[in-house]
Amino acid sequence: MTITTTKALPIYSLIFIFLLLVSCNNSKNSNKEHLVFRYNEHKNIGSLDPAFAKDNADIWAINQLFNGLVQMDDSLLVKPSIAKKWSISEDGLSYNFTLKKGIYFHKHKLFGKDSTRQVIASDFEYSFNRLLDKNVASSGQWIFNKVDSFKALNDSVFNITLKQPFPAFLGLLTMKYCSVVPKEITAYYGSEFRSNPIGTGPFKFKRWEENIKLVFRKNENYFETTKDGQKLPHLEAVAITFLPDKQSEFMQFIQGNLDFLNSLDASYQDEILTTKGELRDKYLSTININRGPYLNTEYLAFYMDSDLNEIQSKQIREAINYGFDRKKMMTYLRNGIGIAANGGFIPKGLPGYNANIGYTYQPVKAKKLIAEYKAQNNNKTPEVTITTTSNYLNFCEYIQRELTKIGLNINVDVIPASTLKEGKANGKLDLFRASWVADYPDAQNYLSLFYTENFAPNGPNYTHFTNPDFDKWYNQAFSTTKASERIKLYAKMDSLVIKNAPIVPLYYDEVIRFTQKNIIGLGNNPINLLELKHVKKQ
Repeated sequence: MTITTTKALPIYSLIFIFLLLVSCNNSKNSNKEHLVFRYNEHKNIGSLDPAFAKDNADIWAINQLFNGLVQMDDSLLVKPSIAKKWSISEDGLSYNFTLKKGIYFHKHKLFGKDSTRQVIASDFEYSFNRLLDKNVASSGQWIFNKVDSFKALNDSVFNITLKQPFPAFLGLLTMKYCSVVPKEITAYYGSEFRSNPIGTGPFKFKRWEENIKLVFRKNENYFETTKDGQKLPHLEAVAITFLPDKQSEFMQFIQGNLDFLNSLDASYQDEILTTKGELRDKYLSTININRGPYLNTEYLAFYMDSDLNEIQSKQIREAINYGFDRKKMMTYLRNGIGIAANGGFIPKGLPGYNANIGYTYQPVKAKKLIAEYKAQNNNKTPEVTITTTSNYLNFCEYIQRELTKIGLNINVDVIPASTLKEGKANGKLDLFRASWVADYPDAQNYLSLFYTENFAPNGPNYTHFTNPDFDKWYNQAFSTTKASERIKLYAKMDSLVIKNAPIVPLYYDEVIRFTQKNIIGLGNNPINLLELKHVKKQ
């Protein structure tokens, strides 16, 4: 018996060790699963190709996979990315970018025996030419409207020359359109590169079941580190689902199945927030809220070439601006999320914003303006129709009720988004709801909507506002390299627009993000870019 026991002990020990190893291995896998960042994209994703990085849903995903020469931080400052430094000529026309060494594309068998290769300057020359290729039909071609030429001077230096000075150009280069892509891979996949992306980003493509799930895995060879030298990213993976219903998305978040919820929807805003925009008590222990300015101005626009006498009347345009309480509107319709637009068209968060140049709620003054108009027009009660989509009907009905109180007849016409888009581009709508989200973080982007040469349908000037002083200052801003002087010009232009009232600013939007308590390092920024490389999940 003693002999049998002595021989059996090593067998039990081996079994125990084996089970322990299996348990540890499962534990490691479990820990890695725990480091998966999960979010839902209800709008779906159309492409993972930077050449088509137009919509936020696509941009967020592409941002995890690709890098450009430069990048934007949360304070809207341009920082190095693949370029370690750059220089600009005195005339503001020539930009030389020096690339970092040792940055590699994600692994792919098409790269040969090493399965990858280093990024060089000619990769950017190829990537930019690809955006201009008519066969590719990229939605980002417009970025190069002011570019005269670009070329790789050698493997490490890339030059871009502009046709005219454009101080906001570096900000333009931070857009995901300008990401570097490898010729070998795009040439092989063609249009299918959209679902076979290879970049340099902190995460690499793993799997995409369209309309169901998209998975990225950690790029172990990513080149960026934290300030104290830790490798990025911290997460092991990113998993994106595609629930189309926002209420279902909200429930998944509340149940802990999603780590992050972006924006606020009417279907659940009262459930999660008070009218002051604060988390309700029952969520304080489980959810974090992060909010800040978003470069988006929501507004009503008058078509200044309209035949309607009411639209041509500055008195009526001003009366509408004075005639409703924007702060009250934000409290009751948005639970306090968003900033009442009592300033100009430039939103809060951008240099040039001025909170004191706009219209405040002054019903007495509004009534006086309407009385003056009626006295000049045979005592006729002014009547105007606001055209909107169903998503903003509650705002327009609120404005309708308030303006009726001051003596205006207001109609609200609800049409499909595609019809509104076509109507405002072709001057078919006298007064319509619109919004402008910055393509790049510079106030020039907003002021371009009032430049005479940008008349729609050939540009974004949907109001057909025109003013010689505005046009002169707008052109002057391009050649003004000193930031402080340029901002003064922006403020003058914005003030001039508001004084002439071709628009009714409603509110400046805010980025609002909800996260689970165990999510750390998810910042917030005025362009609402999802940046996951610094995120940790405890």
